[in-house]
Amino acid sequence: MVHAKYSGMTFPDPQISEIPPRPARPVIRQLDDSAINRIAAGEVVERPASAVKELVENAIDAGASRITVEIADGGKTLIRVTDNGCGMSPSDLPLALSRHATSKIDGSDLLNIHTFGFRGEALPSLGAVGRLTITSRAEGHDAAQIRVAGGVMEPVKPAALRQGSIVELRDLFFATPARLKFMRSDRAETQAISDTVKRLAMAEPSVGFTLRDVSGGGEGRVSFRADPLSGDLFDALHGRLAHVIGREFAENALKIDATRDDIRLYGYAALPTYSRGAAVTQFLFVNTRPVKDKMLTGALRAAYMDFLSRDRHPAAALFLDCDPTLVDVNVHPAKSEVRFRDPGVARGLIVSALRHGLAEAGHRASSTVAGATLGAMRPEQPTATGAPRVYQMDRPSLGARTASYAAQSPDQPWPQAVDAPPSPGFAELRGAYSGQLVEEHSPAAGPGLSAPDQASAYPSGHPVEPPTAYTTAHPTEDLPLGAARGQVHENYIIAQTRDGMVIVDQHAAHERLVYEKLKGQMAQNGVAAQALLIPEIVELSESDCARLLEVAGDLAKFGLGLEAFGGNAVAVRETPAILGEVNAEAMIRDILDELADQGESQLVQARLEAILSRVACHGSIRSGRRMRGEEMNALLREMEATPHSGQCNHGRPTYVELKLSDIERLFGRS
Repeated sequence: MVHAKYSGMTFPDPQISEIPPRPARPVIRQLDDSAINRIAAGEVVERPASAVKELVENAIDAGASRITVEIADGGKTLIRVTDNGCGMSPSDLPLALSRHATSKIDGSDLLNIHTFGFRGEALPSLGAVGRLTITSRAEGHDAAQIRVAGGVMEPVKPAALRQGSIVELRDLFFATPARLKFMRSDRAETQAISDTVKRLAMAEPSVGFTLRDVSGGGEGRVSFRADPLSGDLFDALHGRLAHVIGREFAENALKIDATRDDIRLYGYAALPTYSRGAAVTQFLFVNTRPVKDKMLTGALRAAYMDFLSRDRHPAAALFLDCDPTLVDVNVHPAKSEVRFRDPGVARGLIVSALRHGLAEAGHRASSTVAGATLGAMRPEQPTATGAPRVYQMDRPSLGARTASYAAQSPDQPWPQAVDAPPSPGFAELRGAYSGQLVEEHSPAAGPGLSAPDQASAYPSGHPVEPPTAYTTAHPTEDLPLGAARGQVHENYIIAQTRDGMVIVDQHAAHERLVYEKLKGQMAQNGVAAQALLIPEIVELSESDCARLLEVAGDLAKFGLGLEAFGGNAVAVRETPAILGEVNAEAMIRDILDELADQGESQLVQARLEAILSRVACHGSIRSGRRMRGEEMNALLREMEATPHSGQCNHGRPTYVELKLSDIERLFGRS
């Protein structure tokens, strides 16, 4: 820059400037292996859990049936993986630490991957950023050991080992200390390692896994252990899921097994009433490889769209098996993302299989609902002496019970004799029930009692069945939801089953029944479309216009009619009549956002079903209405015959079933 001087002061001259010198031409250099491996480690080994994943997958690929993982300080100071796999010979060890050296593929076909690993990057990357020791023995060879620290490899030396391999990684990221600043707490890293091991354990039920935390030295503490399981695929998988996810999930999960176009979907999906507040219990696998795929997760959410509110998430462990040539796993260095050749088939298979499984579940609701109900009932506290109260009362005879009921409720006396004088009663006790189911011929009336005698025995003209009649077996008690016995608080139906009782929320149950009926009518008759007097023209980009016109046929099924209008514009000519007046342009842009995010749009269908849900809510039996006995029983029978009646339109349970044994335990009778 040239400066001008004025009155002893110097100012930059805006009219004159110097041309900056041209920078020297950059020189292309070949990086050394150490730098290459450190760069690769930044992609492959993000945190200690990533190292555990790579080492455990190598053990599974080696055919191990038992794998032990030992960690210290969240895996930052020690990760040791021991397996009983095929092992490696002494000559294989240096090659295993070479970049892009692997025994799992020959490089001729990267679209036919049958193993977890295939890149040949994990071991050299770990050796570049940590202190790695591999001790291994293959059948017919002596055991050998090799060390590498910060990319510097030592020579192979003899070792002592009976079978398999031991891979020990110490001081992870000591060669790249900047990465240590991005590590989380030891507890958080330990939890991430545990989640990684559990996902792999779900993928391989026939392999035993042990995770031990040896922080501080010694034998350490076993935080997770899963023994190998044998037998049928679904039996082994069910047992492993019960161990890893929890017994409650296994009890409330539906078996899923479906095939479409050479892709098989199997696994377990939980009932809608067993939902979670976050997507923490969603596990997806492709050819037994744990993946986190946005398309597959969206398909799972779409399958439960009609059964859960937006703040609830389904629980599932689903496995997609297909020919390796139909899916590309060479998408991301961590191999956690995949790309299907035909993603629509995989997505459609998940949605249809899950909806079919949920429909087959019928009125079933999760057992956790009953558990929560029983947990809300507080048992009687122990006596002052500290010893629990002992109940030694036998069930009274039929005659004793009849007399007892007559003494306790003489306002409507049970007939002991036709001319027996009534006793003073407690009429206020009768008002505590909304309704009670009665029978025309009560066993308590006794044999031979004529109709006029019964009328004189019950002055009100409305005979109330004594509780003794409730113990009599009825054919309807053998049905899943039993026989209606009464109604309390004008909203809850009490039904008796063969071995327990059922409490039904009449409004929620009938709301689901009406909703399913409306959906059936819409599917049968189609969605009525309302033609716009003046079509609405929406200007879009070229790509958005093409994407929207590709799904125009699917949108027309739900009453949204649109067509090309020249250039990059579309004309909206029809909208679903049930939605009333809508902002067509806003709806079109929302559909495009959903297509870009998930590859498929459920927006119009979701809005239609939301309208049907509101119609069903207003058209169902309201809370506060007293129901007759035949109405209550008819509602129970319709629930048994209607799919998804175990939960309302928002995923809440419509009934609670309590077993008699659990009820008796509350009262100390067991």
